[in-house]
Amino acid sequence: MAKLPAILVLDVGKTNKKLFLFNQDYRIVSEVSERMEEIADEDGFPCEDLPALQRFFRDKLQAQLADSDYHIRALNVSAYGASFVSIDASGRPVTPLYNYLKPYPQVLQQQFYQTYGGEATVALETASPVLGSLNSGLQLYRLRHEKPAIWAQVKYALHLPQYLTYLLSKNPVSDITSIGCHTALWHLNNNTYHGWVNEEGILPTLAPIMPCTSITEATIEGHALKIGTGLHDSSAALIPYLATFNEPFLLLSTGTWCISLNPFNNSALTAAQLRQDCLCYMTYQGSPVKAARLFAGHFHEQQAKRMAAYFQVQDNFFSDVQYDAALVENLKQRFGAPTLQALTNLADAPFVQRNLHEFTTVTEAYTQLVMDIVAQQVYSTNLALEGWQVSKLFVDGGFGNNRIFMNLLAQAYPQLEVFAAEVPQATALGAAVVLHEHWNPNPDKPQLVTLQRYS
Repeated sequence: MAKLPAILVLDVGKTNKKLFLFNQDYRIVSEVSERMEEIADEDGFPCEDLPALQRFFRDKLQAQLADSDYHIRALNVSAYGASFVSIDASGRPVTPLYNYLKPYPQVLQQQFYQTYGGEATVALETASPVLGSLNSGLQLYRLRHEKPAIWAQVKYALHLPQYLTYLLSKNPVSDITSIGCHTALWHLNNNTYHGWVNEEGILPTLAPIMPCTSITEATIEGHALKIGTGLHDSSAALIPYLATFNEPFLLLSTGTWCISLNPFNNSALTAAQLRQDCLCYMTYQGSPVKAARLFAGHFHEQQAKRMAAYFQVQDNFFSDVQYDAALVENLKQRFGAPTLQALTNLADAPFVQRNLHEFTTVTEAYTQLVMDIVAQQVYSTNLALEGWQVSKLFVDGGFGNNRIFMNLLAQAYPQLEVFAAEVPQATALGAAVVLHEHWNPNPDKPQLVTLQRYS
């Protein structure tokens, strides 16, 4: 029997590294995962163990090619952004894969912004809030100024997704989803690199930009493969929705960060929005995606642990707490409706100020926590909506499974159809779907998103 076509996707998170095999119906038919511990860079700051990641990729890829019951025709990568691998002419990394959480030198940051027009100007032009190392372009600026001898060895600076595809294709490329995501590299209005990139001599190290739908053909372990360009994970996660729905929508992707993504809002970011943690991502077609971030998942985790200790229950107690409309109204009567406000610092969150002695049960306390979080989420999401007319709001990730969160969010947006959306392994799926025409004989894509409506 002839083997059916399939695609491999390497999905690289900060902690977990996964390799998925999708069949032509975009169902996962094989999955391997490994949790990797960080190592230290030359300054002792935690960073990605790049050699270990390379070994994982190589070994698991070889195993899949040797043993698969499917005809693996293509491969792509989705990976976290804001991380460069700088390589020399032979393709060897000349620096560690620096952590985007690494503190950025204040003097150097001030020098950069003073030279190129000030923080507000550069932030507006590049749709990149001032985030230090999380602005990956500034990582290259730092390397050039602090370590000129190493910088002189750099042939190409590749974002992590493109470095991983380069390992197989040997074709250095850049892609717009990595370049356009809070890097401070891309001038959105001019649709090209910002002027500072050329003035600093960084432009020659940035590989040619290729469409996310393009491929490089390579032979790996005797198998002919079509290798994609690689994608920034947040942009990849949006692809199944763009491929499924035509009418305007907003996607609330929830996890440690809750990110409201509006691919239908083309208005420029304002200085006020940038100060409230708004930014732009890029779709795989190169269109800006207005986004607003909230550190709600992390805050939820910390406060749930706090009340678990106080009420002496298991840390995962909240998985059994159900939505209770009467309790919500009772809490509003006792404490007032939570006010919409920006979360600029965790200390500003209303629940931080609440005394657990005021609650008689952990259910009461937890319901109030979610009420407070939803109020802040609505404030954040409104920044991405900004009056733009969308008809649907999709919530994926952890909060999509939280019935209290979903019911309260639906009440906050009665004019929208609010859905909990399930897309198994959305980032990896997006990286597979974007190469559909190159490997999948099916003319049409199947239903990629499972929905549950709340009203």
